[in-house]
Amino acid sequence: MEVSDFSSKDSTSPVRRRTGVDPISAVKMPERLTEAVDAWAEAHRLTRSDAICKLIELGLKLALPVSAPAHPVVSDATKIEEIAVHEIELLLDPALPPDERERRIRRLTEGPPEFSHERFDLPKQRP
Repeated sequence: MEVSDFSSKDSTSPVRRRTGVDPISAVKMPERLTEAVDAWAEAHRLTRSDAICKLIELGLKLALPVSAPAHPVVSDATKIEEIAVHEIELLLDPALPPDERERRIRRLTEGPPEFSHERFDLPKQRP
């Protein structure tokens, strides 16, 4: 049985040369955009690949930075409910006990329990 020697290189096998250290990324563009990139590359004496890189870098420099919101994202429904609770609190008698105030606010914001099965915004309870 013959064992191949991995350390010896066959002189007839093709040598793969690394063209760069960056990974290759394919870009799919419409024909008109490709023509515009090629024209820009020719005007700046660049290859298409280098032109695409430069154009993307320029676009990213001009783009507005994406900032994280100062407050967590709150849905419109939550905002509306908060406003409703605030307005209801203003209308309720301040002499009411806190638990009665909470019950009334909950009943007005969630609706009476008899109609909870009609609400499409609430999760359905399984029987």
